[in-house]
Amino acid sequence: MQSAVQMRSRSFKQVDVFTATPYFGNPLAVVLDGIGMDDAAMQRFAQWTNLSETTFLLPPTDPTADYRVRIFTPGGELPFAGHPTLGSCHSWLQAGGTPKSSEFIVQECKQGLVRLRRELVEGGGQRLAFAAPPLKRTAPSPELLAQVAAALGLTPPKIQAAQLLDNGPVWLGLLLDNPETVLQLRPDHVALVRLDVKVGVAGFYAKEPTPPLIGRANREAQAFTVEVAGDVARVVTRDAADGSANPDLEVRAFAASIGINEDPVTGSLNASMAQWLMAEGYAAERYTASQGVCLGRAGVVALLRDATGQVWVGGESVTCIDGTVTL
Repeated sequence: MQSAVQMRSRSFKQVDVFTATPYFGNPLAVVLDGIGMDDAAMQRFAQWTNLSETTFLLPPTDPTADYRVRIFTPGGELPFAGHPTLGSCHSWLQAGGTPKSSEFIVQECKQGLVRLRRELVEGGGQRLAFAAPPLKRTAPSPELLAQVAAALGLTPPKIQAAQLLDNGPVWLGLLLDNPETVLQLRPDHVALVRLDVKVGVAGFYAKEPTPPLIGRANREAQAFTVEVAGDVARVVTRDAADGSANPDLEVRAFAASIGINEDPVTGSLNASMAQWLMAEGYAAERYTASQGVCLGRAGVVALLRDATGQVWVGGESVTCIDGTVTL
């Protein structure tokens, strides 16, 4: 445990990720200077913030990286996670970080190097997107699938497809019959802890009908289209008022096994889901996912597979708290 003598004031931000509106996305605590902190001190602070993730920025050990990040949940350290990647990069840039490359920002984490790019948003703003890490996926065992279905209260006909998805974090991904099923789930979190499995569920909206009332009442959704010219990606953001803001996919993430019953908006899950769903022909090469509705959030995740086959996961971030913390 870190002693009081070692504690000092460190720059700190708390940011909201996958939203441009404060307090409607997934919050992230970012300690901008983690130098000198040991594992126990990082874990204790992550438990204290009680957010889904807390990150600590450090000098890189890889000469090609711009910074290094360590990512902690209240229950342990993660090798990679999506919303901490976007929120940490947002914070690093806002604090004056200068990338070595004009094309990408390179983050070092336990999973390896992750590229991020800045995308222009209509009106002159910017947002960040990260290159989804390589995905390993396998079919779950029938026994695990049956146990998880029981914990979620799902009958077999409602599960359209299932895969174990591993891009650092491991998720059991379930494609369900429709978004209403997704939004109505009431999981047995104790059972999911016993099974020691993180579960991501998703359902596609029909192209024409509007989302169900539960979604419309809680979502401040935006729709994104991406125009790519050479190496520059331009994201065109349209307001929900023009009727184009309905998401394509509704997502929920249950991670009681690492101390988070339901995560508001999950970049790693959306990344691996997109790679799986696009590869199997369930999803188009670009789509928008909504997440957080049942928690009163309005997370928006933009997914795009470029001409090289790389999937990019984009989302806006906004700083809500900017100051110092004693650690």
